[in-house]
Amino acid sequence: MNIEDARLYCLSKQNATEDFPFDETTLAFRVENKIFAIVDLENIKWFCVKCDADYAISLRDQYWQITPAWHMNKKYWNQLDMASMDDALFCSLVDHSYDEVLKKLPKKIRIKYGK
Repeated sequence: MNIEDARLYCLSKQNATEDFPFDETTLAFRVENKIFAIVDLENIKWFCVKCDADYAISLRDQYWQITPAWHMNKKYWNQLDMASMDDALFCSLVDHSYDEVLKKLPKKIRIKYGK
């Protein structure tokens, strides 16, 4: 997957937004103002998604393209080498990350998303 396709996929999620909260090259994708994915546009191998802690470990054991995210809480964030990864797997991990963020929101907000 290339960076523009990844960007469009992230923005296709309900109420997803993008911004540059840290600097001019680190693009964050949010839902309800909570980050669910982040990428360094100067090094797209640094595409990070949130993950359930146990699932994160399982994924890292199974796929060499998935590692603990640098500069993020390694228990809950995975770093993806999206250029070397199957598009379907990449999209499923973005979906999982988005859902993980929604799970932490108050019930009245989750209802808007059918969660």
